[in-house]
Amino acid sequence: MNLSPAFTEAHQLPAVLRRQGYAVLSPGAVCELSDCRLDDLRDLRSSWDDLAPDDYLKDGGRYRRRRHSCFVVEGDEVSPAPHRAHWQPVEYNALHGGMQRWFEPMDSRVVQLPAWARLLRSLAAVSSQLKGRRPWYVEAHQFRIDTEGGIGRPTPEGAHRDGVDLVGVFMVGREGIKGGETRVFEANGPAGQRFTLTRPWSLLLLDDERVIHESTPIQPVAGHGHRDTLVVTLRAGAFQGG
Repeated sequence: MNLSPAFTEAHQLPAVLRRQGYAVLSPGAVCELSDCRLDDLRDLRSSWDDLAPDDYLKDGGRYRRRRHSCFVVEGDEVSPAPHRAHWQPVEYNALHGGMQRWFEPMDSRVVQLPAWARLLRSLAAVSSQLKGRRPWYVEAHQFRIDTEGGIGRPTPEGAHRDGVDLVGVFMVGREGIKGGETRVFEANGPAGQRFTLTRPWSLLLLDDERVIHESTPIQPVAGHGHRDTLVVTLRAGAFQGG
């Protein structure tokens, strides 16, 4: 049985993030926050069918596909950044930290859609409300976790922080699976919550300084299933790795 998250209204978002370090928005609240129609967001979905395998998994798994692109958001201006490796220190990712991981960039047809820039602008505005107005260095990751090998691990590194200011996890879709429960814990305390994101284009927002997070493995219900997410991180000052 999946536990549903407690949804936050868009106008309540800054207060809820300040109070508890995370918030979950319904698809309708995401549309309100980003000034998008749900159909605009659905137009992004087909690109998840064209992700390349992640060849860097140290557990030897073949369950993850992904693309990765970077942007800088300053005010209303969204600028693509030159393609770069994804890098995290081992302090934040004990499994894959310290590696320069080069993934294929997002499809240019996707990032040129008006909905894409609106999503990034809305997340940058949330970051500025929470941390102060400044340019935001954005990394966007398209993930597909599949069960072709029997089990898929959305977060093989376990409960973690990402070393950024704000993390957004969009549920893009899940088909033919069970599991994939989201768990959010205080970084410096005992409190935690667990729930399962199931509604396409619902959004989990995390103040990365205050909470750690993970998602449990997925298994097929019958045949082959998968879980698609969009993870967007925002960091002040520079991209990780300089």
